[in-house]
Amino acid sequence: MKTFLFVIIVIASGTAAGVVQGGMNLIFVEPSLDQAIGIENQHLFAKGEAEDNSEFWIKYDGYRIWQKSGQVLAGAILGASIGSLFGIVFAFSKNSLPGKTTVQKSLILAGIMWLTVYLIPFLKYPGNPPGVGESETVVLRGILYLTFIALSGFGALGFYKLSKKLKTKKLIAVAGYATFIGIAFIVMPQNHDPITLSMDLINSFRMMSAFTVSVYWISLGLFLGFLWNYYKPDKEISSSFH
Repeated sequence: MKTFLFVIIVIASGTAAGVVQGGMNLIFVEPSLDQAIGIENQHLFAKGEAEDNSEFWIKYDGYRIWQKSGQVLAGAILGASIGSLFGIVFAFSKNSLPGKTTVQKSLILAGIMWLTVYLIPFLKYPGNPPGVGESETVVLRGILYLTFIALSGFGALGFYKLSKKLKTKKLIAVAGYATFIGIAFIVMPQNHDPITLSMDLINSFRMMSAFTVSVYWISLGLFLGFLWNYYKPDKEISSSFH
């Protein structure tokens, strides 16, 4: 393995996919955020926790502009970190992944990781826009979400290892993971925080968020697959003597 080339490919793939997601968030997710934050501001005015005046809106507009301008940069940083994990997993599992080409293998792994570390945890603990949930439970909700990601991710890894040992009995490992994650769904506590926003707005936010995250994983699979196939960081360097 050409380590330096591998690192460059992995970081470039994750960063590029993160930039794509950040740009998509600006288009598809930010409108829902604007609505949710606008409702939250009205609640603050009604409770007397903030005053509806020009000073408030100047600060608010400046803060939101700063948030939106950093969306793509934040996507690039987060994308690079997740892409690094993806690249390491791909390097170790490439030869055992189904698919005829490197791009197909990369997309298949992206689909597996999208399912296990994003979609399944998202179904248990779907994301919400600002203004939903009690401030006192933010840490607890974060812990529960990260715990479920760990359970799903490590569970998938464990049953993948089992499937390699079983060889022709891979369906048993798949059924085992499905049973394991089903039990986790039942055992892990629900989020009982009250929802004060309209479900139309919340569902719109969740769908757009799921869409942009899915675009990230597809982009990551494509970028890494194409770069890997072109530069071949795992190709042995041949030496010749004359």
